[in-house]
Amino acid sequence: MPQGHSRITGSRAGLARQMPIASRSLPGPECALFHDEDADQDRVAVVYDHGETPPSITVTDAGACVQTVHADGVAVAVIARAEGPRLTADEVLLVERFV
Repeated sequence: MPQGHSRITGSRAGLARQMPIASRSLPGPECALFHDEDADQDRVAVVYDHGETPPSITVTDAGACVQTVHADGVAVAVIARAEGPRLTADEVLLVERFV
């Protein structure tokens, strides 16, 4: 399975229903933030277009408490957190958009 790619099964399948559905004309990945009740924390997801290759996810430090999430080298989110562990690329959920 590609880096950062997670399969949603069981109780986590409900997470897909929390993903935003945007009517947009531009193709390409976008980022979503949602609350994972199973883990009681917020999760970062990168949503990419159906049929496309899942993007390569990287996370870079942009400051003391700030990180940038990149999909194929393009910034899709800036995350700031006051405490807790740093986000890693493996923690970013990849979701294929079937719209």
